Amino acid sequence: QLQASGGGLVQAGDSLTLSCQASGLVFRSSTMGWFRQRPGKEREFVAAISWGGGSRAYADSVKGRFTISRNNVRNTVSLQMNSLKPEDTADYYCARKYEYKNVDALSEYNYWGQGTQVTVSS
Repeated sequence: QLQASGGGLVQAGDSLTLSCQASGLVFRSSTMGWFRQRPGKEREFVAAISWGGGSRAYADSVKGRFTISRNNVRNTVSLQMNSLKPEDTADYYCARKYEYKNVDALSEYNYWGQGTQVTVSS
């Protein structure tokens, strides 16, 4: 019901856009989030966006470099990643929750997609 794509191998400083396709039932009236899991680390919050797109949140580590957006007609949410760093190397996951609150809390997301791998070489 959530399908992430767009990962790959890039060099430091490059840009990459991840996309997550959702079914209509999952996407409707939802808050969508992106999380990542770096090698040997726990899964962590990256970004979230409210249903209407008017509210967005970012982890401090990606603020100013990453942009989350959504298309409620196509049922997609995207993560534009600029100025990538080697420390951005991770498996990236999209997820869905109902309300736009506690958006950085993994436990509040009830649908998860499979990860898409991003590798940033130095």
